[in-house]
Amino acid sequence: SATCGCCGAWVALARQEGYNVEVTDTADVTSVKLDADIPGNLWACHTATIDGYVVEGHMPFAALEKLLAERPNVAGISVPDMPFGSPGMGEDPVAEYQVIAFGGTAGAGEVFFEVGQ
Repeated sequence: SATCGCCGAWVALARQEGYNVEVTDTADVTSVKLDADIPGNLWACHTATIDGYVVEGHMPFAALEKLLAERPNVAGISVPDMPFGSPGMGEDPVAEYQVIAFGGTAGAGEVFFEVGQ
């Protein structure tokens, strides 16, 4: 959504990290998530795609780098919900949350990356 401040914050951080981000605002985020086959329990604020993978939510860039370096047989990765301290969701040096892989060998979801744990 064009009015989502935390989505804009994540995009700004992604650009600072060197990613070329193209934004497509939509009022119908549900169809985007359904079209990307993201399991409902892994939905978050925004959906991105990169190099054939779905990236859902406020993804830490270290997890994104791991995904692109290792190229696992998964459909994508997600930071479910909107955990405080994740990129775009405020500064919290002690934030703890998980990145979940889904699709392919990960099925409905398995831990791919952990932050602060």
